[in-house]
Amino acid sequence: MQRKDIEAVIDIARQAGEAILDIYQRDFDVETKQDSSPLTEADLASHQVIIDGLQRISNLPILSEESAEISWQERQQWDKFWLIDPLDGTKEFIKRNGEFTVNIALIDQGEPVFGVVYAPVLDTTYWGAKEIGAFKQSNLQTQPIRVTKHKAGEVWQVVGSRSHQSPEINDFLTALDGDTNLVAMGSSLKLCLVADGTAHVYPRLGPTCEWDTAAAHAVVSAAGGIVTEHGSGQSLKYNQKESLLNPYFVVSA
Repeated sequence: MQRKDIEAVIDIARQAGEAILDIYQRDFDVETKQDSSPLTEADLASHQVIIDGLQRISNLPILSEESAEISWQERQQWDKFWLIDPLDGTKEFIKRNGEFTVNIALIDQGEPVFGVVYAPVLDTTYWGAKEIGAFKQSNLQTQPIRVTKHKAGEVWQVVGSRSHQSPEINDFLTALDGDTNLVAMGSSLKLCLVADGTAHVYPRLGPTCEWDTAAAHAVVSAAGGIVTEHGSGQSLKYNQKESLLNPYFVVSA
């Protein structure tokens, strides 16, 4: 991607974050979707900002969590498309703990080749692009980020979910060689903590959808890390099947 296109998408993510914050700072209603997950007007406001913004700069198809009814028959014709989660961490939004994000990813042949993750409350942006690198923007400063590999004898820094824990996590931690420290975090920020070297590994042994991970996956890849299916070790792919559910996966250096 050209730098001007990268900057344009980052700006769209930030505009979506501003729309979310307008709602975050007042009372808001919470609905329940068919899968029992929560939905707020902030999800929909962010969705509209991103859709409008991407359509101004690109003619590629767009798949959003809030427009996921697009059929597999149509989706399987897409080689390249935008995959977005307008508000990842709706539960964190409702709890008002600040750990929610705007996520925009570009998928090419099943691979996330560019992604932006913006945390509005933290005013922090992570972005990464294939063959360019990964970066973190915070406090008006931009710095490159890189994964940190675990060294023998070190305490494993393991990032886990704030709202979704599974019993399989304990088995995963037990299998690691050495002591572990589990850091809880919400939304796609968990993948970003591996990307910037704060954590060594993030095992996700519970359900997620493709829009939950795609943008941060691109950041991790650009930072030198990998996102692989738990068990098979194969790289996590996108829009390669009818279901938009991810298999269990592990993010690591």
